Amino acid sequence: MSQQQPSPPSDRHLTPPSHRRVGRRKFIIGAGAAAGAAVAGGTVLAQQASAATFGWSDDGSNYVIDTGANLVFKVSKSNGDLTSLVYKGTEYQGYGGMNSHIESGLGSSTVSIKQSGSTILVSVAYGTLKHYYAARSGENNVYLWTNKADSSVSATRYILRVKKGLFLNDEPDSYTYTNSTIEASDVFAKSDGQTRSKHFSKRRVMDYDYIGWSSGGVGLWIVRSNHEKASGGPFYRSLLRHQSADGGGLYEILYYAQSQTEDQRFGLQGPYVIAFTDGGAPSSSLFPGTLTTPWADSLGISGYVPASGRGRVAGVGIAGRNTSYPYTVRLANSAAQYWGTARASDGYFSIGGALPGTYTLTVYKGELAVHTASVTVSAGATTTLNTITIPSSNDPGNASAIWRIGDWNGTPSGFKNAELMTYAHPSDARAASWTGNVVIGSGSETSAFPCYLWKDVNSGIIVYFKLTAAQAAAAHTLRIGVTTAFSNGRPQVVVNDAWTSAIPTPPTQPSTRSLTCGSYRGNNHTFTYSIPASAWRTDTSQYNTLKINVVSGSGSTGYLSAGTSIDAIDLLP
Repeated sequence: MSQQQPSPPSDRHLTPPSHRRVGRRKFIIGAGAAAGAAVAGGTVLAQQASAATFGWSDDGSNYVIDTGANLVFKVSKSNGDLTSLVYKGTEYQGYGGMNSHIESGLGSSTVSIKQSGSTILVSVAYGTLKHYYAARSGENNVYLWTNKADSSVSATRYILRVKKGLFLNDEPDSYTYTNSTIEASDVFAKSDGQTRSKHFSKRRVMDYDYIGWSSGGVGLWIVRSNHEKASGGPFYRSLLRHQSADGGGLYEILYYAQSQTEDQRFGLQGPYVIAFTDGGAPSSSLFPGTLTTPWADSLGISGYVPASGRGRVAGVGIAGRNTSYPYTVRLANSAAQYWGTARASDGYFSIGGALPGTYTLTVYKGELAVHTASVTVSAGATTTLNTITIPSSNDPGNASAIWRIGDWNGTPSGFKNAELMTYAHPSDARAASWTGNVVIGSGSETSAFPCYLWKDVNSGIIVYFKLTAAQAAAAHTLRIGVTTAFSNGRPQVVVNDAWTSAIPTPPTQPSTRSLTCGSYRGNNHTFTYSIPASAWRTDTSQYNTLKINVVSGSGSTGYLSAGTSIDAIDLLP
């Protein structure tokens, strides 16, 4: 057993100075070789006999930060990578010879460190991008900020790479137990026909505060930031976690150019937090909307705006709601985004921590925008709004319909396979058949209708329905609401093989994969078709037929052919 030599006094900054250590004893032991040491698959370091002391040192290649609790981590002096993450003596960082970092790692960077009382800050500068790691005395957390000033770095994600064998799972976002690729290089199939991909997170941004694993009395988590500089809003879905035979990855996605409905935002994002626990969830004091960092106000973080420089918007209530649905209020402009949930009883909402500026306020019924307005946020102030009234005409669900399939809520919820598609590929063995026609009045119209339609899979599905004599004598309006589309897929309809609609113009939608990667989120759009009375059957005992075809000049084959996701379909008087 060898003892490390202490660093020169100029390279070690400990608080208080009287508690400086002579060195750290270090040795490698096998799994299970010492009581209480052992999370299989990690390098285990002996615990010090004396309590750890908060401070940092320089080992030549890395800045070494000891939080004075159970966590010691290292940051590369050359490129700002997180090169080591040791909790209670076990190394968690790294797989496949790779470190944890922004994107796939930065090149040569300027890296510096400073200590301000009970806080240590590591600053990384790479071109116009600035990144920060902070540690607080006595905490098992690493706080991170990222300031992306322009598009010189293609996207913005932080990936925490975790050693193999420490956390095992067979969840939708894992591909530990399969290497059978069924789409691109990131969607896999198990031998039982179930599918796995890092894209299959199940969750919208607003549905989670943290992501990670817990095993053997240790929890490792990333607590997300408030996403004020991210893009896509509260309903955006993106990869959050993955696990393979090589190890695991936890992500903070600040901008990911897949299924995006908005331009990229720039500026400082954070903090987001790498948090260790004794197996439980991270403290709620770290959650977005709860976390406060007055200790960071004077650290000189580029783009940092303290709480005193932010404002709040509060709404007395929202009238004209359908109380069967949740309502979300969002603030957004080109610089920032925020959101909050409206109270079920009266629609009251409060959105705090917003940067000063003028925002578009949008009210969503489910995920369907039903009202917009403009609102200004001022630093240190609350903008109070009187009751917002949603005009009845803004909610398509308020219209009287001869028949309706689904609900107008901006999602394919209730349709066949809809829930499964947030965490599985359409080819998954658990998916019900994507074909099959629908009869109005059967009582299962929505659950029998597929949530997605593809040109090469199930185009041409038929809806059967009857009309009264009076209805058959009149023209009617057909509406088909969609939530997104792939390769410009859009519906063209045929009524009774007697009338065919024009091919509609494709609405603006994300250009990347979506329907096969766990996301139906795009730009909600309603296609409207004016069907003449001459198209209907005059014999009221006969069923009328509505055939829905998917048309597009783009796309590939199978589930990568042009497609679209359905929100609702109805026929109006």
